Amino acid sequence: MKKKLNPIVVSGLTLTLLMSCATKQEKMESRLKEFLTEYDAKVIPLYKESAITSWNANITGTDADLAKSEQAAFKFDKYYTDKKAFAELKEIKESNAVKDPILLRQLDLIYDSYLGKQVDTILISQKLRMETEINKKYLNFRVKVNEKVLSDNQVEDILKNSKSSAELQAAWEAHKQLGPTVADEIIQLVKHRNLIAKNLGFSNYHEMSLKLSGQDPAEVTATFDELDNLTRANFAQLKGQIDEYFAKRFRIKTSELQPWHYQGRFFQEAPEIYPSNVDQYYKNQDPVKLVSAFYSGIGLPVDAILAKSDLYEKPGKNQHAFCTDIDRSGDVRTLDNIRPDSYWMNTILHELGHGVYSYYNDMNLPFTLRDAAHTFTTEAIANMFGRMAINPLWMQNMAIIDAKESGKIAEDCRKSLRLQMMVFSRWAQVMYRFEKSMYENPDQDLNQLWWNMVEKYQMIKKPEGRNMPDWATKIHIALYPCYYHNYLLGDLLASQIYNYITTKVTKNRSLVGEKAVGNYLKEQIFIPGARYSWNGMIEKATGEKLTAKYYAKQFVE
Repeated sequence: MKKKLNPIVVSGLTLTLLMSCATKQEKMESRLKEFLTEYDAKVIPLYKESAITSWNANITGTDADLAKSEQAAFKFDKYYTDKKAFAELKEIKESNAVKDPILLRQLDLIYDSYLGKQVDTILISQKLRMETEINKKYLNFRVKVNEKVLSDNQVEDILKNSKSSAELQAAWEAHKQLGPTVADEIIQLVKHRNLIAKNLGFSNYHEMSLKLSGQDPAEVTATFDELDNLTRANFAQLKGQIDEYFAKRFRIKTSELQPWHYQGRFFQEAPEIYPSNVDQYYKNQDPVKLVSAFYSGIGLPVDAILAKSDLYEKPGKNQHAFCTDIDRSGDVRTLDNIRPDSYWMNTILHELGHGVYSYYNDMNLPFTLRDAAHTFTTEAIANMFGRMAINPLWMQNMAIIDAKESGKIAEDCRKSLRLQMMVFSRWAQVMYRFEKSMYENPDQDLNQLWWNMVEKYQMIKKPEGRNMPDWATKIHIALYPCYYHNYLLGDLLASQIYNYITTKVTKNRSLVGEKAVGNYLKEQIFIPGARYSWNGMIEKATGEKLTAKYYAKQFVE
């Protein structure tokens, strides 16, 4: 016969357990709060110093500023190598006692930051030194054609406008001379990054980068496989149209087309095969004034960002574009090399998309959570706005063109945007799969691997007999590693957010003058910051987790 437990005893045991759990939770949350107080006091100044010195280095390109940036980056990274602090975090995390959602989210994010740096500081210092030396070469490299020095913008002008195959080839090949100057150093850097990753228990740096950013490498690859299947047939059809257009333009057979015939250094932008010629509408426009008016009109003024930005070409300056949040307290800036054309209209709209995401965060959140839910969620906002540059309704409502001209170019612009998304999607496949394979085996023939990817996904053949490190001419591979896939994930989310906005927030598909758009973005995406996981934020903001269906509906079906 079983002995019955006294209800009073059971109640007492339950109360004791609850009190014990509560005590453990209070203890661990108190320890975490103490940790965070000291952490913020030390990390915030290091973060600011790293951000501002990096900004200065990209503006000037001088050895002195590059050295300061390297030193600041080292100090910032070195802070996370503290094994005692990591042990404290690890104990708190493994207790599973922290229940407060804001504390728990900070714990998870900061833990991963420490985990990625639990290696010898000498390895980190060496990595940063290698990156600085490579960055110098990118910053200082200028294309030379027939002894004439050209900027990247000038190279793009030639590739876009010249009808001479010889001139195109000369410009394209001259740009690729950058590859041999940095390729060997990049391979050594890749191996060094892999060494760091393996010391931390990861297979390679690519795997580590994705996992520590909250992404499952298998899921990312599966998404890319899905997009490959979704876009392959459509892209092949479009690529056929592109080839026919350029064969006619250059009076050659389609079989004779070479990489330099596609109006760009990498075939990452859609060539202008439709007659809309959007660039003509921007020749007499000021892109900076346009973006200022547009963002102000949707309730997200950007003048404070523009005031601190560096917008135009100058010697020694980084020839690309980016946006940076210097302090997560309002000092947001963008670096550009603006010209009055559709490319730079897209770019400044894009960079300020990043800018408003950072600028309109919730200052009441802890420093760690005053950030995007994920790097690709800020790419989504940037991509969504960047697309407007070739949207005829947007151009009409921004008084760039009239209604008649808008109607005239509408179909060609729609096809141009679809082509752009297809072209970029296939290019992103090349970047993602090349980097993944490179980190898995950096000793393989990378020159051939690159062209295998280009031929498979972009359907562009390698020039006969070419054996050059063309992959090394893409700065992201060296200095922004294992990141490019986020651009394509950002495109998926951009379509998802745009669909939600234009069905739930406003029927105005140009978004111009719709302050409800800015309110929605602030309340549902910017202000939440990083307090939720990226899929958690997406579901709260759109009612669904990340899905490719709206991207497919907009550009594939």
